[in-house]
Amino acid sequence: MNALTNISAQTQNRKADHIRICLEEDVQCDQITNGLERYRFTHFCLPELNPDDIDISTTFLGKQLGAPLLISSMTGGTEQAAIINQRLAEVAQYYKIAMGVGSQRVAVEKPQVADTFAVRKYAPDVLLFANLGAVQLNYKYGLDECLRVVDILEADALILHINPLQECIQPKGDTNFRGLLDKISKLCSGMPVPVIAKEVGNGISAAIAEKLIAAGVAAIDVAGAGGTSWAKVESERAENPLQRRLGRTFANWGLPTAECITTIRAIAPYVPLIASGGLRHGLDVAAAIALGADVAGLAMPFLQAAAISETAVAELAKVLIAEITTVLFCTGNATLYQLKHSGSLQRIE
Repeated sequence: MNALTNISAQTQNRKADHIRICLEEDVQCDQITNGLERYRFTHFCLPELNPDDIDISTTFLGKQLGAPLLISSMTGGTEQAAIINQRLAEVAQYYKIAMGVGSQRVAVEKPQVADTFAVRKYAPDVLLFANLGAVQLNYKYGLDECLRVVDILEADALILHINPLQECIQPKGDTNFRGLLDKISKLCSGMPVPVIAKEVGNGISAAIAEKLIAAGVAAIDVAGAGGTSWAKVESERAENPLQRRLGRTFANWGLPTAECITTIRAIAPYVPLIASGGLRHGLDVAAAIALGADVAGLAMPFLQAAAISETAVAELAKVLIAEITTVLFCTGNATLYQLKHSGSLQRIE
């Protein structure tokens, strides 16, 4: 087995491990929350609305969405992942919501699994995000590889996920983050589609967001703390006691999602902003939008549903949309724009 084949096998096995661990083990943050519980909507008992008046559609990166929802990046590269991605994509198409796929590094290393990511045939009209780890730019990846993953997906944008903590704990992690900002800047100038910077559950601070925007990143996905802890996930995959301990020590590390939204909005009022990290229902989505996000991403709820059936995914999307709509109705807002500017979300002191 040559070195590249060995790396490809390791990456593919990691993909399978991640799905299994997320579905079977307790890998949620248990001490830090997404921060949204610190806010409360003001109830309007006389909303002066007919529910038929409510419109939760929006646009993001120039594409129309039926709801401000993103099926966050999760998986690909295995037979099970192919089934999950197909189910997610078909529901995304039906409800006209956005979707990302998991890191496509495995598809670069092992082209025969590229089809496990290629969901455009199931979602011809959906806003789709390709995905690679930003750190791979320090490991011989560049414009060609990024173009390749965009082509595999026929994607509308490329997510560069930034995951220093996960790489520190992950067996054989890629931890050389030196000089990445300059490489991200060069990549942004060469890509024919927008580049989105995304964390993986530890949050993006305002200071880093400002640097990323200056480097040419078109949108930010805060992916804050409060949901799945990838430190915990990697501790389940640990090959030695040190990795296991690191994963447990840093299980609740990061910036809460709500804090990321508000601080980034304070320094970048107009950057397209995705809120993700510990969002579990439509009330969370509505709160994130009211705080200043444009779209809200969920991963774990969609993964759990997709592991069951396409029907379960469709039911989840239907419930999320009903919950968002109910928030608008009970706050007297007919649109997401009105919700953002209504002042109906108040911080609880």
